[in-house]
Amino acid sequence: MREHLSSLISQALDKLLKSLDAGHTAKPKIQLDHSKNPAHGEFSSNIAMQLAGSLKTPSRKIAQKLVKFIPVDDSITKVEIAGPGFINFFINANIQTQIIETILRQKEKFGLQPETGGEICLEFVSANPTGPLHVGHGRGAAFGASLANILRAAGFAVTTEYYINDAGRQMDILTVSVWLRYLDLAGISAEFPANGYQGDYIWDIAAYIRQEMSDKFTIDASALYHNIRPDESQGGDKEQHIDDLIAKARTHLQQNYQYILLTALKAILSNIRHDLEQFRVKYDNWFSELSLADNEEIDQTLHKLEAKKYIYEKHGAKWFKSNKHGDEKDRVVVRENGLKTYFASDIAYHKHKLNRGFDTLINIWGADHHGYIPRMRASITALGYKPEKLQIILVQFANLYRAGKKIPMSTRSGSFVTLRELYDEVGVDATRFFYIMRKSDQHLDFDLDLAKSQSTDNPVYYIQYAHARVQSVMSRLQEQKLDFDIDSGLANLKLLESAKEQALIKRLHQFEDTLVKAAHNFSPHYLAFYLQELAHEYHTYYNSHKFIIEDSALRNARLCLINAVGIIIKNTLSLIGVSAPNKM
Repeated sequence: MREHLSSLISQALDKLLKSLDAGHTAKPKIQLDHSKNPAHGEFSSNIAMQLAGSLKTPSRKIAQKLVKFIPVDDSITKVEIAGPGFINFFINANIQTQIIETILRQKEKFGLQPETGGEICLEFVSANPTGPLHVGHGRGAAFGASLANILRAAGFAVTTEYYINDAGRQMDILTVSVWLRYLDLAGISAEFPANGYQGDYIWDIAAYIRQEMSDKFTIDASALYHNIRPDESQGGDKEQHIDDLIAKARTHLQQNYQYILLTALKAILSNIRHDLEQFRVKYDNWFSELSLADNEEIDQTLHKLEAKKYIYEKHGAKWFKSNKHGDEKDRVVVRENGLKTYFASDIAYHKHKLNRGFDTLINIWGADHHGYIPRMRASITALGYKPEKLQIILVQFANLYRAGKKIPMSTRSGSFVTLRELYDEVGVDATRFFYIMRKSDQHLDFDLDLAKSQSTDNPVYYIQYAHARVQSVMSRLQEQKLDFDIDSGLANLKLLESAKEQALIKRLHQFEDTLVKAAHNFSPHYLAFYLQELAHEYHTYYNSHKFIIEDSALRNARLCLINAVGIIIKNTLSLIGVSAPNKM
C-alpha cells in the first residue's frame, strides 16, 4: 500500500510542479508514515512541508493544491489536510484486510524483501580468547545475531564473522597465567602477577596440562624469579614484571611454550563456540588474526601504506598518519622492538575483508572502543576506500541487578558473571530479548528478577503468552470438533469491524515498515517495541472478544485475524532469536 500511495503522490507532484511552472524544482523523497491516531487515517505525508522552502509557499497551501492532483483511486476513501499541511490518507477497509490473507498464505516468508541490498560483512563479539564470554559480550552477541537476521530479511546478503585475536601480547599473558597455575598444582609456589588472567577456567586448563604432561614443564621457584623485575604489589611496574615472566617462560619452555598457548587457546575457543551456539548465535566464518601474519598480509599492507607515504619512522618505531584523515594523532603500527601493534593487524584484517568484495563492513564494538573509530576509518581511507564502507556500531555494557542491587564485576580479576551463567539462570529467550530491548548505545540495566518472572510485567513473557493464546484458541476449536474454514474466513474479513480488530489489522500493516526501518537504522529494538505493541493489542482483543462462536462466518474471520497475528509474532521473535511456544 505504501508503494501505491507513493506512486499516486509522485504523479500528483509532477502535475503540481508543471502547473506552477516549477519543473526545475527537485522532487523531494516522498515520506509516508503510519498514522498513530485512527482519526488521522492510515497514512500521513509531510510532502507539502518539504516543498514549502523551494516553492516559497506556505505548506498548507501547497497541500491544498497537491491534493487536487491526486488521482481518484478505489483504495482511498478520503484525503484530508491537517495542521500546517500534513496530508492524511484514509484507506478502504476491504483493502486493509487483504493483508490477513497475504500473511496466512506467505507465513514465514511474509515481509521478506528481495535480495537487492548489497553484501555485508558483519563482525561482532570477537572477544579475546583469554577467558569465557561474560554478560558484556552477551549483549553484543544478541545484538549482532539479531541484526544479521534483520538485514537478511530486509534484502541484504550478510556474512557473519568472528575475528579471533589469537596473536599478540594477550596470548602471551594467557600462556604465562596458565603456566603459573600449573606450577602451583605441581607444588611450586608462584606468586600470581597483577596483570595475569585469573578465574577458575585458568586452573582448569592448568589441571588438564598437568594431567597430560605431569612435571614436564616445572621450574624451581628460585630460577623462576631470577632476574624478574618486581610486580606492582612489590613497588614495581606490572607491565615490566609480566614481560619478564613471558621472556622466562619462552626461554625455559622453548617449544613447549607453544603447546601451552595452543592448549589454552583451544580450550577457551571451544567454550566460546559452545556458549554462542547455545545462545543461538552462529557464524559463517571464524577468522584467525594469526593467519594474517602467517600469510604475510600484515607486512604487505604496511608496505602498501609506506608506498603511499602514510608510514613514517620516529624514535625507532613506525607510525601511521591517521591524523591526516581525522584522528586526533598518528598511531604506532610497529614498535621500537620490531613487534607489530594490534592496530597493524586490524588494518590488514579490514583490507582482507574489503578484498573479499563486500560492499559494507559493519563492526559491532563495545562502547569503550569509541576512540578506536577515527584511526580505523583513517586506515580505510588511506588504503583507497571510501570511509563510509566501514560502519561501526557501539554497544554499551549491560549491568546486572538482583533484588534491586547492582552485581559488581571485574573481568581481569575473574569476578564476573559469564554469559553461560546468565542464560542458564534466566533462559536464552529472556536473555536475548532483554539484551535488544534498548538501543545499542544506551546503557542497559538487566533486571534478573524481572527476566525470570512469569508475569505481564516481563515483556518477553507477555509477548510469548500472546502467541500461546492464539494456539490455545485453535486447540479449543479442535476440542469442540469445529473446523477452521480459512476460505470462509477470508471471504468474510469485512465483518472485522470493531475498533480493536481494526487496530490489530493496522498494526499488522506496520510490520514490513518496522523491519525495513530496523535494518536501515541497525536497530533491532524497533522490533522489540513493535512486538510489545502488537501483543498488547492482541491481549486487549482476546479479553474483550469471543472467537469460538456460533456465527461461523464471523468466527472464521476472527480466526484468520488471530492466526495472522500469531504468524507475525512468531516471525518477529525468530528474527531476534526468541522462541514462540505454543503453550505456557
